Amino acid sequence: MVLRGPVVALVLLGLVPAALWPGRAGQVAALWLLGIALLVLVDVLLTPSPRTVGVTRATVPQVRLHETTTTTLTLHNPGVRHLRGMLRDAWVPSAGAARDRHTLDLPAGERRTVTTTLTPTRRGDRPAAGTTVRTHGPLGLAGRQVTTLVPGAVRSLPPFRSRRHLPGKLSQLRQLDGRSAVRTRGQGTEFDSLRDYVEGDDVRSIDWRATARRQHVVVRTWQPERDRRVILVLDTSRTSAARVGDEPRLDAAMDAALLLAALASRAGDRVDLLAGDRTVRARVGSGSGSGPGGSALLHRLVTAMAPLVPALLEADWPLLAGAVTGLTRRRSLVVLLTALEPAAVEEGLLPVLPTLTAHHRVVVASVADPALRDLQQDLGTVGAVYDAAAAERTETLRQRTSTALAQLGVTVVHALPEELPVALVDHYLLLKSRGLL
Repeated sequence: MVLRGPVVALVLLGLVPAALWPGRAGQVAALWLLGIALLVLVDVLLTPSPRTVGVTRATVPQVRLHETTTTTLTLHNPGVRHLRGMLRDAWVPSAGAARDRHTLDLPAGERRTVTTTLTPTRRGDRPAAGTTVRTHGPLGLAGRQVTTLVPGAVRSLPPFRSRRHLPGKLSQLRQLDGRSAVRTRGQGTEFDSLRDYVEGDDVRSIDWRATARRQHVVVRTWQPERDRRVILVLDTSRTSAARVGDEPRLDAAMDAALLLAALASRAGDRVDLLAGDRTVRARVGSGSGSGPGGSALLHRLVTAMAPLVPALLEADWPLLAGAVTGLTRRRSLVVLLTALEPAAVEEGLLPVLPTLTAHHRVVVASVADPALRDLQQDLGTVGAVYDAAAAERTETLRQRTSTALAQLGVTVVHALPEELPVALVDHYLLLKSRGLL
């Protein structure tokens, strides 16, 4: 049961007769309140039950973070009485529900739809919290309400803010495709052409059939492969939970992974995604190619990334390295999107890197914290000097870790969140231009 505003107005109105008969003010007030209670009771008894209202929810479309979508509820009145009241479609705060209260005016035997606007403020699945139906009595004094859970969730996808850089990087890629550097004859596995033997050529490249036809020694020439494999490994362990700016480090790493995946798929490379910590939490299979295939791959990637959240666990790098090896034995570009935390890298990642670098070209992409740079530059107070010294020590340890990785043949790309996607794809294009990928 719920009481409405007119009940309060009636109670205040009872001050008038109490003031007119001050000698009997107590009796007048008691009778007045008793009358109001009887009216409320009658109104409640005459109020239609809100449980008779059938409520169903349509599928909520996916939406990028901070963009807007809608959810629709269908209300059905199977009874014989006209229902009036209110309906609230409640969601968790991070779903960003707006205008979630709706007027209920449902004739007998009919259906109505109500729409709630959602603007998620956090990535992932944002569930509905409950739907409250309140029906009003014929006197307008009271009503009845019930709250039920109508299943529904809006999936908030990674925003992919770096997609604005994609046209420019695609233009660079097209220029690389037209250069002779990518088509350079030499070491590789794809046959290019035949030419006359010159001193210093590898005798294993001699084509004996062509030599017999031409009556002089002919060798095969090769070109670097154009269809390579790119494996993205997204670290979702405790180090990815650190806040960098206004978002977790994991979200910035996702942005870099999406830009590289979009560019590599347009280049015709096969792209795979592994995400995990102690277990593999997401896996997107190989996709190939430009056009519709590349678009489909990007959709699968953002859908797989959306529910990922950092786990307060150490990463099991032997498990993740084994998952990479299970994907392919062919030499590939493996991009490890993780934090350059000295302790985590030296104890977990370094021991497994020799196995990866023996078969693949490995890149470690790490999100830099701009707050660390600000601490280094602020020397205004004694406390700030100590903070700057701590920041310098942290940076020194990170550089030592980067040097250790470089000695194992690993390339380190360390940049601020808004710069990391561009830096990572620039390194990818550099490898392409030199025929190393």
